[in-house]
Parts: sequence; structure tokens; C-alpha cells
Amino acid sequence: MDAKEVTAPVAGGSFLISETAPADVFTPEDLNEEQRLVRQTVRDFADQELKPNLARIDEKDWALTRRLLRSLGDMGILGIEVPAAYGGSELDKITSVLVAEELAWGSFGVTYGAHTGIGMEPILFFGSDEQRSRYLPKMIRGELIGAYALTEPTAGSDAMSIRTRATRGADGRWVLSGAKQFISNAAFADVFTVFAKVDGEQHTAFIVERATPGFTVGQEEHKMGIRGSSTASLFLENAAVPAGNLLGEVGQGFKIAMNILNMGRFKLAAALVGACRHVLPQTIQYAGERQQFGRPLSSFGLIKAKIAEMALRTYVAESMIYRTAGLINDALGGVHGDPQEAMRALEEYAVECAMDKVYTSEVLDFVVDETVQVYGGYGFVEEYPAARAYRDARINRLFEGTSEINRLLTTGMLLRRAQRGRLGLIPAALAVAQELTSPSLGEEPGSGMLAEEIRLVGMVKKAALFAAGVAVQKYLETIEEQQEVLAAISDLIIETFAMESGLLRALKAAQRDGEEAAATKIAMIRTYINDALPRVDASAKTVLAAVEEGDTLRTELAGLRRLLRYTPVNSVALRRQIAERQIAQGRYTS
Repeated sequence: MDAKEVTAPVAGGSFLISETAPADVFTPEDLNEEQRLVRQTVRDFADQELKPNLARIDEKDWALTRRLLRSLGDMGILGIEVPAAYGGSELDKITSVLVAEELAWGSFGVTYGAHTGIGMEPILFFGSDEQRSRYLPKMIRGELIGAYALTEPTAGSDAMSIRTRATRGADGRWVLSGAKQFISNAAFADVFTVFAKVDGEQHTAFIVERATPGFTVGQEEHKMGIRGSSTASLFLENAAVPAGNLLGEVGQGFKIAMNILNMGRFKLAAALVGACRHVLPQTIQYAGERQQFGRPLSSFGLIKAKIAEMALRTYVAESMIYRTAGLINDALGGVHGDPQEAMRALEEYAVECAMDKVYTSEVLDFVVDETVQVYGGYGFVEEYPAARAYRDARINRLFEGTSEINRLLTTGMLLRRAQRGRLGLIPAALAVAQELTSPSLGEEPGSGMLAEEIRLVGMVKKAALFAAGVAVQKYLETIEEQQEVLAAISDLIIETFAMESGLLRALKAAQRDGEEAAATKIAMIRTYINDALPRVDASAKTVLAAVEEGDTLRTELAGLRRLLRYTPVNSVALRRQIAERQIAQGRYTS
């Protein structure tokens, strides 16, 4: 079925219990002409204005940073997803992904994301018409810069425990007192979404302007990486905020915070894919130029293996991001001017957003680490690009919820949906347990291209459902206290989504363009699935061994072996094929 014929959006998380046709996923190869034009426009901006100024940006040249944002505003880039009624471009989610990728150059990518995402979106999604009209036109022109202030010295991941207080003054204004920490864009932002508890209890959001009496910005933090993005504390000492700057309703703050962070995870994940794509050409170029033993580094097998692994993990991450963007677009049905519809669509795919963020942040860390390794000693020298990329990447496993929090969110959201009957995970898990007692388990692959990989992804889904089902039966309502088990289940689920996303993309490309044209994609996903299976096996065993013991455990492990039986592929040859394509092109290519 063609994606445009789908009458109802695919339920978030349903990939675990249903089959998806290659034609029903969006891939980077499906971009239309307008999307490609926007991407090229932003890429030209990055080449001409951004990349030559990376050193100045790292030196905290805030005037330059604001000038670059203003230039993007003039180009219409800052308001891509903002309705035309407020001066925005009103384009789709795919286009926002493209822009986030192209601008993902270290610190500036963080600044851009903080402004257009968590800085602007609270007003876009939860503001009144008057608030949107007052702030959004200037924010999308880059005249006003936004920031998001939730984190406090004693409240990081535990957002409900914030201590900033808000009381209603006699004149109707709100009086805020407290402190915020690690606020991106703080040094030069004009408009802040600040979260406080009304009367110490009701979690609420407020729009606070920089000139508000009693509001001050602290000293700049000296960070390990992203040094050219501003990070500072905020202090509110009886800061008087107009009544009209209440954002949403009293008591709605936690909902606002969580929805905005969910959106932030998806956009951050898109940017991280862009960062991987930006690092790879530098690595390939250096490996081709650097001579050792009379040969370029890129001619050595172990360097080829590194380049191939960097590329294939980037391919899988990219496949996940565009698949998620396509799901959100389909849920919107082409209506991109309604902020509330956009929020509901992102909420539906909160599981996918959390998985994307975990996966891409860890892939980028792998890619930059291997970049340093390829550069050797020069990778440790600040004059070379590897050092900045390495430093800048580490924050992403903390941003928008740590990897640990997002792993717990992934499993927790799926289990809650299952318990409420929104997602048929429990019947599916019971069916897998029953199937394991039968002689036939669908262990033989079908025929045709990537038939074995299709079978293996199906078996991995069953392994994830089996392990999760065993854990739920054991712990029931207390499972939320078993964080190690939940994290291992999350790893199973993330690997399932990653494997299937890369596989569907390869199948779609081969069906459309032929196997020869899709040869690199096919090699990438065959290699990835081959290497992911031992990780899946280890995570599933972690869950089973934490839940059962003795004969019961041995029986379940025997079932797991049936599910994950496979013959290894020649990954050495496949990696050489992948690497040689990257080296010949001089950049990441699939």
C-alpha cells in the first residue's frame, strides 16, 4: 500500500507487533524538489557563513552568533514549522529534519536548536493567540532569541521537584523567585520559558523577558565542549511577570515541559545524524592524505573497517530519523499549520523520538571516537577538527533527558500503552511464548532479496516480546523499580527499530532502483544485522537471567536460542565494500 493511501496513522510503537512494507516508510531518497532546494540553500549558508566562523563561535562571539541567526531569519529558516499566520514558512517535518542536519556544526547547531525548538515551541504550541502574535514574528526573524529554563541545581531529570516559586501579586502580576541552571542561549536570549510552582504546588510555565526587574543571568559556564553555545544560570528574585505572560494554564507546566522535551529529542536526533555526516568526509579525507609505510591510511584494512562502521551506523541512524519523520508527517495528514495537531502527532510517536535520541547520540559518540583514532596523535590536537567534534559530541547523551532516562521512558511508555489497551503488546508476547512450545517457529527464510535478514528481524521482534513478557509476568506493577531490566528491554526494542528501519530502506531502494544501485545499502544492513544479533542476545539474556533461575531459566534460554539462530556473514568483505564506496566518493554515501 502506498503511504498516501493509508487512512489512519500508524500507532506509535506498533513496529514491534506488526509488519511494515518498504513502500510505507519515508527515506532520505524520497525527498521532493522543494525539500532538496531548502537543504541546498541551508548547506550553502553553512559552507559560506557558518563553517568559516566555527573558531570565532567557539570563542563566544555572541554578536556573530546573533548575526548568523538573523541571517537565517531573513532566509525564512527560523520559522520553518511556524504557521504562516505568524510569519512562518509552514513547511513539513521532513524539511525541519533537513535543516537541523545541515546546521549541526558544533556549538551553532545547539544554539539554533535551542532557539527554534525548546525556545520557540512552548509559545507556538501552548501560547495564546496574543502571545504568539507578540513573540513569534520577531523570533522567526531572529530579532528575539528564545531559551528554555526548566533545570535547577537540585532538579535535573526529576522535573517535578523544581523549587522556583510563583505567587500572585496584589496587582495581578506573577512574582517568581528561584534559580535555573544549565540554560542554553542564556547569555543573549531575550525571551525565556521559565517553569515554577504556583504556591509551591502547581507546576506552571511563564514567559519571562530579559528586561524583567529581578531577573538576572549568571556567569557563563566553562564547558568541556560546545564552547560556543551559551550556558549559564538564571536568578529570579521577586521577578514581576505580567499576568498575560502565564503560558497555558496554572498547573499545566509539567505537560508543557514533557511535550517540548519530546519534540526536542526528535530534532536533536536529526541534528546528530547531520553531525555524523559532517565528520565522515573529514575523516575520509585525512585517511586518504595521511601516508604511513608508503601508503595512504585509507588503504589499510583496519582503517577501512573503521570508515565502514562509521558509515553503516550513520546509515541506520539516518533511516530511523526519516522513518520517524515520515510517521509524524503522515499523522499530520499534510496539515502543518496547526500547532496542536503537530503536538499530538509528536506525542503519538514519543517512543520513537526517545529511541532516536538514545541511538543517534551513541552513534555520534562512536563516530567521533573513531575519528580521533583515525587521526592518531593529531586527533588529540586542537588544531585538527577531530578534537572539537569529540568534545562537542559528549553532551548529547545528557541533553533532552539522559540516555538512562530515555531508555526508561521507552519501555515505560510502551508498557503503559499496553496496559491501557492502546497497543497489543501483551497478547503478542503471550503468542510468542506459546509459539516457543511448537515444533515450527518460522525458522526458515523465505525467498528473494534480503530474505534471511527479513526473517532475522522478525525473530528479533519475537525475542524482544518474549523477554519483556517474562519480565512483566514476574514483576507485574513493580516492574518500574527494576531499572536494569527495563533498560535491557529498551536496548532490545531500540535495536529492533534500528535493524528494521535500515532493512526497509534498503528493500525500498532495491525495489525502486534495482539491487546493483542499492548494493551499498544492502551491504550496510546485512553487516549491521549480523553484528546486532549478539547484542540482542546479550540483552535478552540479561533480562531472562534477572527474572528466572534453574530449570526455568535453562528452558527460556533454549527458546531464545531458537529465536536467534543464524549463520554469520562475511562482514570483513562487506565492510571493505562499504568502505571503498565511501573512500571513492570522499564522503558518507549509501
